[in-house]
Amino acid sequence: MAGGRRARQETRREIEQFLSIGPVQVAELDLPGARGAEGRGTADTEGVELRPGPGGAPITPGSVFVLVRRAGRPVGTLLGQVPDGADPVAVLAGLARELPPQAPPEPLPVPPSASVVVATRERAGRLARALDSLLAQDHPDFEIVVVDNAPVTEETRELVERKYGERVRYVCEPVPGLAIAHNRGLAAVHGRVVAFTDDDVVADPRWLTELTAPFAADPGLGCATGLILPARLRTPAQVLLESHGGFAKGFVPRTYDPARPPADEPLFPFTAGRFGSGANMAFRTSVLRAVGGFDPATGAGTRARGGDDLYGFVRVLAEGRRLRYAPSALVWHHHRETWRDLETQAYGYGAGLTAYLTAILVNRPALLPAFLARVPGGLAHARGLTAVRGPEAGDGAGAGAAGGGAGAGVPGGHDSRTHPWPRRLSRLQRRGMLYGPVGYLRARRALRTVGLEAR
Repeated sequence: MAGGRRARQETRREIEQFLSIGPVQVAELDLPGARGAEGRGTADTEGVELRPGPGGAPITPGSVFVLVRRAGRPVGTLLGQVPDGADPVAVLAGLARELPPQAPPEPLPVPPSASVVVATRERAGRLARALDSLLAQDHPDFEIVVVDNAPVTEETRELVERKYGERVRYVCEPVPGLAIAHNRGLAAVHGRVVAFTDDDVVADPRWLTELTAPFAADPGLGCATGLILPARLRTPAQVLLESHGGFAKGFVPRTYDPARPPADEPLFPFTAGRFGSGANMAFRTSVLRAVGGFDPATGAGTRARGGDDLYGFVRVLAEGRRLRYAPSALVWHHHRETWRDLETQAYGYGAGLTAYLTAILVNRPALLPAFLARVPGGLAHARGLTAVRGPEAGDGAGAGAAGGGAGAGVPGGHDSRTHPWPRRLSRLQRRGMLYGPVGYLRARRALRTVGLEAR
C-alpha cells in the first residue's frame, strides 16, 4: 500500500518535471563544400543556408535543434542557443563548424527500380503530407503504394483517388495489423527494391535514392535502413524522446554482415533495434518475399504491439544477407505529442522487443542455440534499455550555446540524455517486455480466426 502510494507520488513529480520541458525549434543548416573550404568565425555566413524544419516557422532566438549538412549531405546534429538580437545563421554556423569531420561520400550507382509502401489508417491529413514529400523524390524509377489498413471510413481512398490519381496506387487490407498491411503492400509492388515508411514522416528529396542505391552496389545486400530525425520538438514528449536518442542511429554509414559479426555487437543479430526502424527501411523485394515477408502476428494493431520491423531485419540477416545503414537516407518523423503517448509507446516498445524475439525462435528454431548463448548478455542489455537514465554531466549548462561546444547535450545526439528518463516509463517498458511473448502467442491465435497463419 505504502509502496503504491510512493510510486504514484513519484509519477506525479515526474510528470511535473516533464511538463517543465520547453519547446525546441528544428532547423537545417547547410554549409558549402568540404570541411575547411569555409571560414571558421561565427561572422562568416557566406554560402551558408539556414531553413526551418519541415513545416516550421523561421528561426528566432532560443533553443534550436539543427541538422547540419555539408553540401547537402547530413553530417551531424547540434543544439544551439541563439541569444536575443543575434544572427541565427552566424551563431549556428559557428557551432556547426566544430562538428567532427567525416569522410567524403562514395559515388552512388544508379539505383534499382523501387516501390514505396505506406501503411495507414484513418489519418488522411498526415498521409497527404507524407505523399507530397514522396512524390518529390529524385529517384529515377519508383512507384508508391498506399495500404489502407482496416479502414472504418472511405477518407483515405477518397484522398488518394481525388488528389493523387494515377500517381499513387491504393490497396485495402481489411485485417488490422501493421505487418499484415506491409505484407499486402509487398504482394502488390513491382520494384526490385521495396521501401517502407510511415504516414507521419516527411521524406528528404534524396531519401529513396540514398536508401536504394546500395542495393545496386552490393548484390548480397538484403536490407537497408536510414536516418530518422524529429520534424518537430514542440511538446515535452517530443523533446524528451529525442533527448534520449529518438530513432536516430548516427551519421556514419555501416554494413552489418552475418558472415563477419561485428565485434562491438556481442548480441548480433538479436539487437535488431540498433539497425534502424520501420519508418525508414528497404528490402530487396525477392529476398523479403523469399523469407515470407513480415510475421503477421507482430506489429502495431496486433496483440504483440510491435516488433514487425525488427523481425524483418533478423530474418534477412539469418538468410546470410547483409544490412546497410545509410544515414544520408533521411526522413523527418512527427513524434508523439503527450505523456500518455509516451506511456503507450514505452509499453509497446517493450512488448514488441520480446514479441519479435519470440517470433524469430518460433519461426526459425535453428537460431535457438545462438540465442541461448547470448541470453546472459541479452539480460544485461535489457536492463540497460529499461534503466532510469538521468541527464549526463553538464547537459544543463547550455550546451551548444554561443561560445560553447557543438554536439554536447544534443536532442537526437544519440542518447545524450538532456532530460531524465522517468521511472514510470522504464517500468512500463519492463512490463511490456514481460508481456511480449504472451502477446505474440495471442496474436497468432487471433490470426487463425480470420484465416491467416503466422510466418
